[in-house]
Amino acid sequence: MQICISKKLKRDIEDDAKRKKRFGVEMAHKIKLRMDALRAADSLVVFWPPYFGPERCHELKGDLSGTFSMDLKHPYRLLFIPVDLEEGGAEDEKKRWQSIKSIEVKGIEDTHG
Repeated sequence: MQICISKKLKRDIEDDAKRKKRFGVEMAHKIKLRMDALRAADSLVVFWPPYFGPERCHELKGDLSGTFSMDLKHPYRLLFIPVDLEEGGAEDEKKRWQSIKSIEVKGIEDTHG
């Protein structure tokens, strides 16, 4: 999967020392795991429920509608948006996730706060 990240966030996420300094050792490790998993995937369907796994990837609702979330260290989530999302209803959900082959990482946030 192709991943776009702003320059500053990219430094903080991809540089081991900066990632550990900004987020702490445990969360830095989880961020690396999630980014590696996303890069290795052909599309987002790999994380589609019921496959879920430790990432617990899901699409957010409300003010963050259209944004996807992956678990990091509670309560933080890796947030990203699809660059190439096919439109469709709930019955086409798996097909929509399969169509996502490029994402833009928006940040790391506590979406429950």
